[in-house]
Amino acid sequence: MRHLKSGRKLGRNPSHRRATLRNLVTNVIERERITTTLTRAKAARPLVERMITLGKRDSLHARRQAAAFLQTDEATRKLFRDLAPRFAQRPGGYTRIIHAGFRVGDGAQVAILELLGSELKVREKDKKDRKKEAAPEPKKEEKAKE
Repeated sequence: MRHLKSGRKLGRNPSHRRATLRNLVTNVIERERITTTLTRAKAARPLVERMITLGKRDSLHARRQAAAFLQTDEATRKLFRDLAPRFAQRPGGYTRIIHAGFRVGDGAQVAILELLGSELKVREKDKKDRKKEAAPEPKKEEKAKE
């Protein structure tokens, strides 16, 4: 029986599972949106939320805890400089999981794990891309033959 055995095993041994989750959390913080399997997204979500809560605390101890868990210094900087102020007034629930269908290779359920507010950045990026596509490129003037 599996009573009181919490946590998803993800088909890995404990050290590999911890490394996988640390990589997922680091990528979510750096990119603000990742695509992964539904099970991994559900396992990583509480850890991402915990990191953002550490960022909101903004003490030396919180910075050291976050730096010990996250894989890159850039992720730690972004957590305290950009994400913590963005979620300062929010008491929790910093992430969203969007079901994205099934993976072609093995049929696994795929999900998008994203931080709230990252959809605005995606929309702005799409608008910029559309403006670039819509604007006609200036044509080079051909020399008139005499």
